[in-house]
Amino acid sequence: MENEKTIEVLNTLITINNDRIEGYETAGKETEEHDLKTLFHQFAATSHQCKTALTIEVIRLGGLPAEGTLTTGKFFRVWMDVKAALTGKDRKTILSSCEFGEDMAKDTYTKALEVDLENLTHEQQSMIRAQAVLLKNDHDKVKSMRDAAMV
Repeated sequence: MENEKTIEVLNTLITINNDRIEGYETAGKETEEHDLKTLFHQFAATSHQCKTALTIEVIRLGGLPAEGTLTTGKFFRVWMDVKAALTGKDRKTILSSCEFGEDMAKDTYTKALEVDLENLTHEQQSMIRAQAVLLKNDHDKVKSMRDAAMV
């Protein structure tokens, strides 16, 4: 197993967590709904926790942790949708946009655990699986709140 490939996989996960942090911090500032502010703060905290563990592992492997976000493509559009929805105060649209972003995070973790498995030690796989569970819980919370807003 090459450290370079492992560092690349871990940095991809750091980047998706950076996206979540930036997106949810922005969303938390934009909304006036207290429960959404609390939710967005919790989701950003989850990603800070994941990012810290991933960063420690990248450094341990001798790599430089990713610092940026994926401000291109789908994820950027998702957060623009969130901001537009927040401006319009449409709870269902806000939560739908958040769910789409959560789907992207979930897909990134799934890819790491399926496609890049051979580049990860058992300990790294275990850490990533535990983080994937945290993100799935966030996804399910958003989906549940979105479904409730549709009623």
